[in-house]
Amino acid sequence: MIGKITRTLLRDVWRNEARDFTTWLLANTDVLSDVINIALQDPKRESSAGNFNVDLVAEDEEGNVVVIENQLEKSNHEHLGKVITYVSSLEAKTAVWIVSDPRPEHIKAITWLNEAGLAKFYLLKVEAIKIGDSEPAPLLTLITGPSKETREIGDTKKDLADRDDIRYRFWEALLKRAKEKTRLHEAISPGTYSYIWTGAGKTGLGFRYNITQHSGEVSLYIGRQENEVIFNQLRLHQVDIEKAFGGALVWYQQEGVSHCRIAYVIKEGGYRDPEDRWPVIQDAMINAMVALEKAVKPYLANIKVE
Repeated sequence: MIGKITRTLLRDVWRNEARDFTTWLLANTDVLSDVINIALQDPKRESSAGNFNVDLVAEDEEGNVVVIENQLEKSNHEHLGKVITYVSSLEAKTAVWIVSDPRPEHIKAITWLNEAGLAKFYLLKVEAIKIGDSEPAPLLTLITGPSKETREIGDTKKDLADRDDIRYRFWEALLKRAKEKTRLHEAISPGTYSYIWTGAGKTGLGFRYNITQHSGEVSLYIGRQENEVIFNQLRLHQVDIEKAFGGALVWYQQEGVSHCRIAYVIKEGGYRDPEDRWPVIQDAMINAMVALEKAVKPYLANIKVE
């Protein structure tokens, strides 16, 4: 004989959240421990956190503070704020938020907090169930919590934010130095992308700086529909352009790719190299850009596109 599970209203089992549910949980923290896989120890109720009282405070196996907030209703912003406040006020390493109905936006918020890595956050759903005519029993389900994947996502986001900040500062310094030698990019603002560019006097053509972690590049970028026609006209003058530039250039043209470019690779370094190396790298890029513009400019004026 197999029984049938039925759900019971939470308020029929625990009429008062603080007096009934929190009291039950205080005496049955092993149930919660099994769900979050943390052996909770020495639980206490309504511990002070500034002007607020935490429903339950416990410790993990290493003695770190664990805060537990109960809500026998749909999750809301007020309780999310309380959870964050308790973690910061008590310097907790773990927070558990138990609700009857987790909203999608709060699931996303808890996931985001775990990605940040400041503490471990668990969001649980509580239900009361029966099997046949049995006494009601609690059912705690983990909705979201910390994981290896969320930590990796958080690390990736931090790395991307760090990368954007570094690239912005690199371009800011390069543009400042460039103004001492050329007016070519004087109207350009620093950004967070891997490149900055300015027009070359022809639609779709531009002089572009590129930077990667450990190398750089300056180029005449040809990104218009007739790119192959323009590229081939310039390549007729490859010997003279490279002589005027002062060295060999890389002539990038690939079938099926919507752009071409004439480039010079900077091997002095990139944005991940020590910042005291940046002036050397930037000067190399600026000097190459000045030389590239001077070398190709006479031929750009005679470009013909039907």
